[in-house]
Amino acid sequence: MKSGWPVGMKLRMPSGSAVFFSSLMVFLGSMAAYAQDVAPFIPIPVLQFGLGVAESPRDVATTLQILALLTVLSVAPGIILMMTCFTRILIVLGFVQRAIGLQQTPPSQVIVSLALFLTLFIMAPTWNKIYDNALSPYLAGTVSSAQAWEGTINPIREFLFKFTRQEELSLMITMSKMEQPRNMDDVPTRTLLPAFVLSELKTAFQMGVVIFIPFIIVDMIVASVLLAMGMMMLPPMMISLPFKILLFVMADGWNLVVTSLLRSFS
Repeated sequence: MKSGWPVGMKLRMPSGSAVFFSSLMVFLGSMAAYAQDVAPFIPIPVLQFGLGVAESPRDVATTLQILALLTVLSVAPGIILMMTCFTRILIVLGFVQRAIGLQQTPPSQVIVSLALFLTLFIMAPTWNKIYDNALSPYLAGTVSSAQAWEGTINPIREFLFKFTRQEELSLMITMSKMEQPRNMDDVPTRTLLPAFVLSELKTAFQMGVVIFIPFIIVDMIVASVLLAMGMMMLPPMMISLPFKILLFVMADGWNLVVTSLLRSFS
């Protein structure tokens, strides 16, 4: 009995990918038909992006203000790190955590949050000057944008000059190959900023060394006692950690550290 298939032709079953794509096409077709049926009853939102013609100069100014705000928000972390006391506070608190020997206590989020709130507390007088001399008059329309910029940058420069070391400032002026400035107004902000960051790093490490000294003494005493008792296989950190925590708590360490940080910016 002869079949309808040509001689030598074999019947092939559809592969897995073919079945998948066929099922996908059927599903998309059913969804399209469903959307056509439901569209008159359920409104489907459409998101559009485009450029239009401004009806007044105020629309252009508003758009530029939004772009400027987004730009400031994108570089805000760098501004906080370079133009405030956040760097010194964060490094000193990190030294405290490592000097005690606690790796994850308190958590990094707590340390960063504490440093941020202390920064807000210390920088409040400077930011109040910026608000009174620049932001508030500019929003009221009594000063121009150039005058607002001067009222913003001058209090910040005063803060930076107050806590910038002469050695770091001289280094940056020399490396920039600029003429020797006659006064503070001749020092550009691009030179003042790295000098301030270097000064903050130096001050933070000096405070960190002072914090480390009592905890190092505790480690040395515990290690010497264990060595004298012949317990050389027992890690000294395991024994010294409770004593360091007890010393820090009894000395009210957080109060001392925070007080030292606040006084260093007074």
